[in-house]
Amino acid sequence: MGNSNLTRRRTLLAGTCALALTLVACSENKPAFTGIDITGANYATGFSLVDHNGQPRTLADFKGKVVVLFFGFTQCPDVCPTSMIEMAEAKRLLGPDGDRFQGLFVSIDPERDTPEIMREYMGSFDPSFLALYAEPDKLPEVAKSFRIHYKKVAGPTPTSYTMDHSAGSYVYDPQGRIRLYNRYGTGPQALANDIKLLLDQ
Repeated sequence: MGNSNLTRRRTLLAGTCALALTLVACSENKPAFTGIDITGANYATGFSLVDHNGQPRTLADFKGKVVVLFFGFTQCPDVCPTSMIEMAEAKRLLGPDGDRFQGLFVSIDPERDTPEIMREYMGSFDPSFLALYAEPDKLPEVAKSFRIHYKKVAGPTPTSYTMDHSAGSYVYDPQGRIRLYNRYGTGPQALANDIKLLLDQ
């Protein structure tokens, strides 16, 4: 009876050790992203837009870089500048790897966000960042393909309206594949860490 219990205990211990090794192996292979892993998503897979310099742009233009893309508008009082500041700070935290990071800003306010305004806006955060523009009649289709919501909110005058909109960012790996959704307010260090993980893969 004693030998039988001992055998069972040894078998159980061996199984537990094997399971532990399997879990360790799995955790080592799966990066610990702070952002929400949406690898393989069937939305936010790409774009064809014009940048603030008038140049047509697609994800293919940034191959070899991690791309972070945010939807906003230049007259946004808080969420948009905060998100862009976080992007710029994440780039700084990356050091030399910052050259392999591209920040993109897609305007949801094409009525007011002219190329000149967007160029100046990007320059206030990082000169390498690009603002992208969709024609007003094409913007709803672009937003839908990214599952982005936006809505004009009337102000005291016709031109003083504001915009309600989704506040997260999409993160693409150096091969142009959608990988992460970065929630608003996550912070620059967390974003920099996720970018570094994607660059090192």
